[in-house]
Formats: sequence, C-alpha cells, structure tokens
Amino acid sequence: MTPLEYDRAFIWHPYASLKDAPPVRMARAASGVEIELEDGRRLVDAVSSWWCVAHGHNHPAIVEAIRRQSEKMCHVMFGGFTHEPAVVLAEKLASFAPSGLDRVFFADSGSISVEVAAKMAIQYQTALGHPERRRILALKGGYHGDTSLCMALSDPDGMHTLFKGIMTSHFFADKPSCPFRGEWVPSCARSLANAIDEHGAEIAAIVCEPVFQAANAMNFYNPQYLREMRRLCDECGALLIFDEIAAGFHRTGPRWAQDHASVTPDIMTVGKALTGGHMTLAATLASARVADTISNGRPSAFMHGPTYMANPLACAAACASLDIFASSNYATNVKRIEDAFAKRLMPLKSHPNIVDVRVLGAAAVVEVERLPSQADISDVIDAHNVWLRPFCNFIYAMPPLVSDERTIDRISLAIMDLAGRPPGCAPSDPDFHE
Repeated sequence: MTPLEYDRAFIWHPYASLKDAPPVRMARAASGVEIELEDGRRLVDAVSSWWCVAHGHNHPAIVEAIRRQSEKMCHVMFGGFTHEPAVVLAEKLASFAPSGLDRVFFADSGSISVEVAAKMAIQYQTALGHPERRRILALKGGYHGDTSLCMALSDPDGMHTLFKGIMTSHFFADKPSCPFRGEWVPSCARSLANAIDEHGAEIAAIVCEPVFQAANAMNFYNPQYLREMRRLCDECGALLIFDEIAAGFHRTGPRWAQDHASVTPDIMTVGKALTGGHMTLAATLASARVADTISNGRPSAFMHGPTYMANPLACAAACASLDIFASSNYATNVKRIEDAFAKRLMPLKSHPNIVDVRVLGAAAVVEVERLPSQADISDVIDAHNVWLRPFCNFIYAMPPLVSDERTIDRISLAIMDLAGRPPGCAPSDPDFHE
C-alpha cells in the first residue's frame, strides 16, 4: 500500500469523509509562496495554508529561531515555570497589539484562544458580582473555531448545526449587511441593539470577527458597525471581544482589522499568522481592567491551562515572526495585492454564475451560485499549478503577504478559470466547508 493509499483508507482530513473523499496531494517541501509535490510540481499556495503562512513557507529567520530553541529546550510545563521565549513574546505582543491590551494568555490554537476569551468574560462578570451574565452575544455569519464553545459562538445556521444538541445556547444578532465600502445605514446595527435590549442583563460579552467574517460568510462589513458595537458594550456593561485570528496581521490592510474603525476591544484573540504559519500558537490579550477584576475576584486564578501553553519552540517562532512583521512594509504590499485582485477579478461580476466579487486587503472572494464540480476544481489546480480550496459557494484567495504581482496574476487566472466552469456541486456539500 502506497502512502497515498494508506492515507485515503485510514486518515481523516478536515471536513472530509473516509469514503469517496476529495483527492489529496502528497506535499514533500514548501518554500516562499509555493508547495512542492512529490512529483516535483510546485503549487502556488493561494490560501496561505489556511491563512497562516503570512511570510511565506519556511522563512529562514523563523526556521533558524526554532532550530536554536530546539537545542535548548523543546517544552516545559508553564505551570510553575516560565522561560525567555514566552517573556520576550509577551513583551513583543504587548507592543504590537492595540494600546492597553498587554495581559497575555498563551493558547495552543486559535479555537482555544476564543474559548479562553469567553471564559475570561464570564469570570470577569462573576468577579463583579454578576453571575447571571453567562451568555455571549455573537453574529450570524461568524466563525470562531471547532471546539464546543467556539461552535456555539459561530453561525447557528452554519456548518455546526449537527452538534446543536451538545452546545450551550447563546444570543445572535443578524449578519452585518452594510458593505465595507458602502454607505453606513444605522439600521444595520438594529438587530445588535435589539438583542442587547432584550438580553443585556445576561450578556457577559459581545464577540465578532472585526470587519471580515471569514470561514462562514466571507463577508466584509462597514467599520462603523464596530463603533456601534463598542458603544453598546459600554452602555450595557458587556465586554467587547475581537477575534483577529483570520483578519489580523495585515490581512485586511492595516495591522489589525479593528484599525479600520479605530476601536479597541477589552479582549482580543490572535493566532494563525502569529508564528508565520510555522507552528501552532495563539494568544488571548486582555486589558488591565479585565485582568485585575478577575484576579481580585473568587477564585483569583483564571481557570484555564493547556498542556502546551507557551511552548518554547512556538514562542521562539512567534518572536521571529513578529520581528518580520515589524521590519516589513506589509501595509504597502497588501495594498498592491488588493489592487491587483480587484483589477483582475472585478470584471467577473458580469458572469451569469457570479453572485458577487469582493476584495479587501490580501483577501479576494468570488461568490458563485454553485461551485463547479470537484473534478473541475482539481483540473483547474493542475492546469494552473495554483492551490485553491473553495468551500460552500465561495472561491477565494488569501495568499502570503509577500506575494508579488506575478503570483497574484497566476492566482487570479486560476480563479477566473474556475469561476467560468459550469456549476457542479451544491453549496451545502460538506466537502467544501472550511
């Protein structure tokens, strides 16, 4: 049995079946914006390996940081110990994050960092003497991860409906309908205000993906919505949580998606590009007010602690990644990526199968009535040597931030080819969920 045959028979892949699963390709190396296959072909990674490889694959500075740390200590429990990579990373994160978010909790995945944020909000409210505030207000169209609490905070009509019976019930406002570049209409936030009016006494926090709802909606919405959200939180005593895992680190242009609105949350989650996509690591950043309130309450300890919390190898990778962010002019390059995608893809709007074309920063979305068949998707990938991962009814690209114009042209041509293929599978096909 070949490795690929074994893989197909015994190994689950994300959102895939062990029977009649979509094809997988054997990767043997990766460098820059490309993934090298076993047969020697190189595919442009148009989705940054699920949006995390910001600086390109195998960046030498990050690889070297991991190598140096591996010679000293690969792991030590964070309960009762600390170490230099964690301390240095916390300092770097505090200076890189929005002002005031300088209390750091390290987690081992983005999903866990969101769980931590929600638990922080509930423990904060309990410490204030509001144990009745145990629910979170989230947005339809949102996605926050695949662990149980994160599923409960993601779109209730999205990909996690199968598990409704095991999830805690939270509150939801309508998906923001005001486009990023459209005129602000106050009624866009009416559902949010109504939910607070009705349930405010139970709400510990409001959580959202600022400006860019990614894996459930691929929706870019008006920054004014965040300002309204901040105002409503302050009025009702709820905390504001921004999930910047997908949208942060210049993906939408500025350093943080929230920068479009000049709004700062009480708690923020980061991940994915934090290590440049080289190792798994995330963090939950909180204000001093949140941290002090929890620490002055009962119990004073914050009740969470992953086994691999602040793993030294991952922290070393993240320190190197943040140094690259600090020394690179990504805001300028992301604007070039945005302009190139818009120039190439906006003409697709006239195609009969196209619902919409949206571009913001280094993220481009072509929404179709129905996706082409899996066979057509594979054919386009092989024809253009561009790795695409469409899902639901979205053909999208979120390439490494180092991508040049030639790379964006290659990705755009592949998307144009795929978007022009006849519809095949239904948008509800689970094989195309992220």
